[in-house]
Amino acid sequence: MGQQLTVHSGELDGFEGLHDAVKGSHVEVMQLERGKLRGTLSHVGIGDFSLSIGAFNVGVRTQRTSTDDKLIIGMLLNATDRVTHWAFDMQPADVLVIPPSIEHDGVFHKASSYAAIRFDMADLPDIFGGEPRLADAETWSVKNHFRADRTIGMSAADRLPKIIAHLARYPDALSHASAEFWKRAIIDCVTATVVTSLPPDGTSYLPSAMKLVRDVEDYLLAAGARPVHVSEICTELRLSRRSLHRAFHEVFGVGPVTFLRYKRLCTIRSILRESTPEQTTVSKVAIEQGFIELGRFSQYYRAMFGEYPSHTLGYAG
Repeated sequence: MGQQLTVHSGELDGFEGLHDAVKGSHVEVMQLERGKLRGTLSHVGIGDFSLSIGAFNVGVRTQRTSTDDKLIIGMLLNATDRVTHWAFDMQPADVLVIPPSIEHDGVFHKASSYAAIRFDMADLPDIFGGEPRLADAETWSVKNHFRADRTIGMSAADRLPKIIAHLARYPDALSHASAEFWKRAIIDCVTATVVTSLPPDGTSYLPSAMKLVRDVEDYLLAAGARPVHVSEICTELRLSRRSLHRAFHEVFGVGPVTFLRYKRLCTIRSILRESTPEQTTVSKVAIEQGFIELGRFSQYYRAMFGEYPSHTLGYAG
């Protein structure tokens, strides 16, 4: 069942604003540089789950002692100088795990930005059902640090601020089901580095899953703008649907059919934005991309982009 989405964004006017650096937690903050602290702080709430993104222009020290059962997973988005958490020197896109009731101590030497998600440990099986090790509370019971894969990590670090900006722009347009999609998209961004950092589990399933997904994406890239059916991928890459489904759920948290639908929706949006009503129609583009039930397609499109496809075409240019 979907959950209510809330989005709040504001300007920072002093280090005091960072006391709420992670939604639902109090953080002690001390400024380390001269000058007026300026920045932004945004929170997305979806049920008991939250995403916080902050950016500030001077160095600070942060301290937090948790007394609740919430797990925090943080990501450094950007830094102009050294950033340390506990004994770890952080680099952009690196991920930090802060278990419940564990004291946290961080130092941002100069201007930085971060993202943090916060949720119940009891929700792990629901969030990470496709990866047994991540669904196990023992995995998250100790403080930890994960060095980012350059490609996957930086892509996630770039995407998170875009997600929160999109949600802030269209909060009323997103349905309950859409809120659940964005929740999973956010979690995927933050935890992708954790997935790729875990050692093999004895079956080498994680590395093979990542390679399989990359092979699928290479195939889709070669196909260009044309729609690709899941059965075509299975035939060309000689994969069973079950293997493909498991791999996509492990890496992205969604199945291949859903992934391909998102790709087709994005392709349609690009086509509509580059076209005018005199050049094409929404129905023509939708059918060309494999959508026959135009009413359902329109709902999919609005849930993802916050507007109807006819508006995208009408506002082009």
